[in-house]
Amino acid sequence: MPSSSPTGQAGVSLARQLLLWVLLPQLVLWMAGGVATYRFAAGYANQAIDASLLQASRSLARQLKPIGNGLLIDFPKAAQDVLEADPNDRLLYMVSSPPGQFILGNQALPLPPLHMASAPDHPLNTPVFYDGTFPLNSPPKPPLAAGQTLRVAALYLNFGEDLNTPQTMLVQVARSSANREELAQRILVDMLLPMSSLVLLMTLIVWLGIRAGLSPLARLRQQVEGRAPTDLAPLQLASAPRELWSLATAINTLLAAVQNTVATQKRFIGDAAHQLRTPLAGLKSQTEIALQSTNDPELHARLQRVHDSATRSAHLVNQLLTLARAEPESVMAHDRQRFDLHRMAQTLTAEWVPRALKAQIDLGMDDQHHQPVWVNANELLMREALTNLIDNALQYAGPARQVTVRVKPAPQAHQHPSQPMAWLEVIDNGPGIHKRDQAIVFERFVRATDAGNGCGLGLAIVKEIVERHDGHVLLSDAKPQGLRVRVSLPMVPTAYPGN
Repeated sequence: MPSSSPTGQAGVSLARQLLLWVLLPQLVLWMAGGVATYRFAAGYANQAIDASLLQASRSLARQLKPIGNGLLIDFPKAAQDVLEADPNDRLLYMVSSPPGQFILGNQALPLPPLHMASAPDHPLNTPVFYDGTFPLNSPPKPPLAAGQTLRVAALYLNFGEDLNTPQTMLVQVARSSANREELAQRILVDMLLPMSSLVLLMTLIVWLGIRAGLSPLARLRQQVEGRAPTDLAPLQLASAPRELWSLATAINTLLAAVQNTVATQKRFIGDAAHQLRTPLAGLKSQTEIALQSTNDPELHARLQRVHDSATRSAHLVNQLLTLARAEPESVMAHDRQRFDLHRMAQTLTAEWVPRALKAQIDLGMDDQHHQPVWVNANELLMREALTNLIDNALQYAGPARQVTVRVKPAPQAHQHPSQPMAWLEVIDNGPGIHKRDQAIVFERFVRATDAGNGCGLGLAIVKEIVERHDGHVLLSDAKPQGLRVRVSLPMVPTAYPGN
């Protein structure tokens, strides 16, 4: 059988693609925002640290008082302790004159990037801020380490009383960059946490929006997936988006075309079958008369083959008409009423007894269950289904066999929780059907054996009728041998008065 699945492989779901394309720009913006936030945070941290370094450098410069052409260093131990009060963020300082020649402080601070030995062009009393590295060959004080990055503020000042030969000193105050980076990271974390929460919230909102937007597509899929192969009714979509509405309209147009084609073929089959019944009946009658009136053995054999062919053709025509009546589009398939399935089976079995006796087969009804079994179905179609089951059993069971018809409520273990079921069974002790063929014999024009005069439509008709009545049919092996055909139908607990 050809595969019903589309060619190729299913790709990523549309919902995931939409979510990916919506969230990808958000992720890029989130990363860009993180980088920008870190830069801003580092800038603000630098401004705060630079302000504190500038204040410390000016305070230190005020402790250096010029005397003649020299300097008086008024830097008591208490002031030094104030500068170095924080052990985790030690403040380094250095005074040099001329710039670069150590006078006071830590003899290890890096000089400004544009520093020259004489430094005649350096702006005086104007702070210079820069990043430097603690020299590797200098013994740092904990918690500083060699090679650690520093933030330095440098201030060039003139001193001396000789205005013709002014002297320049360099005041430097430095602090470790670790606190600056820690502050920038804290600002970054404080900014990214709410941003991340907003991104997650937006992701959830976008996902819910995508699901809501694609819900009409899911409803369309459910309508298509839940349909029987013979259901060609148009799809129903209320308030669908324009794109989905166009798709549904195209599908409905296709379904209408297929339905029209199928209806045309069914009408042709029904009309042809009706037209063939009368000439086939006449042909059977004429061959029967010819068989009775001829004594030529060769002619008798030829007429018998013609009669058998006409009988088989008439049977095929009747089966086609029955199949047409069982189709879901047929009015008869929707005409239902309550009736006693047990009584119907009992009456029909009695009608088939003469033919069973002629075929040397013991046909009987199992009357262990005497209570009525009420069902809501089309009685004529159910008679057709049981007729086909009995006919198949008589054709294929063989002479000197037994065929039993049984109707009863399904046992408790097989009952549906919300719907009681009734069983209609036809059991024979003939050769049966091999397990590998039990599934395919329900297809049209498929036969499991070449014996008999069947046309391969009997069980297909039974399956069509039973499924139209919300039931199912099952084949199984009978014990010790034979075939059991079980039809399960929804049972009506009680009947209307008068039934």
